[in-house]
Amino acid sequence: MDNNSAFDAIDSNYLDVLREIGNIGAGNATTALAQMLQRKVDMKVPQAALLEFKELGEAIGGEETIMAGVYMVVEGDINGSMMFLLEKESSRHLVNHMLGGFGDPNAEEFGEMEISVLKEIGNIMTGAYLNSLSDLTGLKIFPSVPEIAVDMAGAILSVPAIEFGVLGDKILMIQTRFTDDIQIDGFFILVPDLDSYHRIMESLGMA
Repeated sequence: MDNNSAFDAIDSNYLDVLREIGNIGAGNATTALAQMLQRKVDMKVPQAALLEFKELGEAIGGEETIMAGVYMVVEGDINGSMMFLLEKESSRHLVNHMLGGFGDPNAEEFGEMEISVLKEIGNIMTGAYLNSLSDLTGLKIFPSVPEIAVDMAGAILSVPAIEFGVLGDKILMIQTRFTDDIQIDGFFILVPDLDSYHRIMESLGMA
C-alpha cells in the first residue's frame, strides 16, 4: 500500500476511531489538569482532524500566535512525536493557578519557575493522553523528556517540521477546550510515522 492509499484509508475508515481515542485521551488529560489545579475543569467535546503539516499553523490560530508548546519524541511500538500547545494567555492563567496566585499575570516573559510549571503541566497532560492511547491499543509507548518553548506557533511547529520527512505525511490534531473560570484552548498534536498508523489500525482490528 503506498502512502496516498494508506492515508486515504485512514481518512475514510479511521478518523472516527482516532477521534474517539483523542476524546478519551483528552478526557484523561482534563482529569489530570483538574487534579493539578485542585478544582473542577470542564471539557468540551474535542475536535479531531487529520491535517497536512502546512495546514496546521492556521488550524491553531495562525502561525504568528504566541503559544507555549511542550514537545516530546515518542518511541516504542509507536514512533513519532507528540506536542501540547496552549495560547500564551491560557498558559499564564494555568501557571498563576498552579503557583497559588504568585505568578505575575502581566509579565511579558515567563520566569524560570513558571517555565518549569508549564513543562510539568504539558508533561502530565501529554502523559495522560499517551497512557490512554497505550491502554486502548495495547501498544507500548515511551515518551522522551519534554522540551518547552514559548514562541510564535510557526516557530514551535518548526521543531517537528524538521523531522517531518521521516515522520509521515499527516498529523492528528485534537483541539480540546477546557473551562474553569476562563476558557482554555489546548491542542494535542500527534505525529506518528506511517508504520505507526498501521500498528494502531492493526491493534484495533481495522487493518
